[in-house]
Amino acid sequence: MNSASRRTAYRLSVLITVLMAGASGAGLFFHDLYRDNALVASSWYGNDLVTLVVATPLLVVAMLGAWSGSRRAFLVWMGMLAYSLYNYAFYLFGAAFNALFLVYAALFTLSGFALVFGLVSLDTTALHRQVQSDLPVRWISGFMVLVAVALGGFYGTLSLWYVATGEVPAMIDAVGLHTNLIAALDLTMVVPVALLAAVWLWQERPWGYVWATLWCVKGAVYMLALSAATVATVVVGPSDDWVPLLLWVLIGAGCLIASMVLLRNLRPE
Repeated sequence: MNSASRRTAYRLSVLITVLMAGASGAGLFFHDLYRDNALVASSWYGNDLVTLVVATPLLVVAMLGAWSGSRRAFLVWMGMLAYSLYNYAFYLFGAAFNALFLVYAALFTLSGFALVFGLVSLDTTALHRQVQSDLPVRWISGFMVLVAVALGGFYGTLSLWYVATGEVPAMIDAVGLHTNLIAALDLTMVVPVALLAAVWLWQERPWGYVWATLWCVKGAVYMLALSAATVATVVVGPSDDWVPLLLWVLIGAGCLIASMVLLRNLRPE
């Protein structure tokens, strides 16, 4: 373990938790903060709720566990940093300019650095030796590939449909952006990571176990945030579509179960 890198990751993560709590709290309690249309603004409220009451506390608990030497807690900590990086990419690049723009930029940047410093401090070979040999890598890898292929296929179909017809997808017009930000982030930060982690996990490579655990932890919490965002859009009024909620719940449940299996099969030191 590189203790200097680990300490840097801790220091950055402390600042991240403070900023996460502040940004999500401001979004919930200052209703004039968001300048987006009603659909997008209500989505931010749901996301902020989960970030404040689930993601931030989980990040703090995982940091404390990792500080005491728990490798399981360390992996959850890294997964929550991945959540912060991915989550605040949406705010930074997708939210209408508001008073927290610099906070979003700081959270995105700090999360990326903290994740890198944390991962380079990890002895993946030693950690992988603690993984039990009966870990069901095939079904976990299969689940990750299924989600990645489904997402990639969906976004690919939307893009090819535009090429063929010239019609901008309705989901882009609905959020008022000039590009498909969700697809951009998923095709660069979700799909390729899932595919690489799934292949490496199947091949029983150390980094495969690490990346698969991070992906599943982050996915479980973010699907909860997406579920809350979907509920918020319906409750507030700009949408009456409950169908996406079923998809988020299914993927989130799969990520949660996979996370628990991956972490449970890591023998304590």
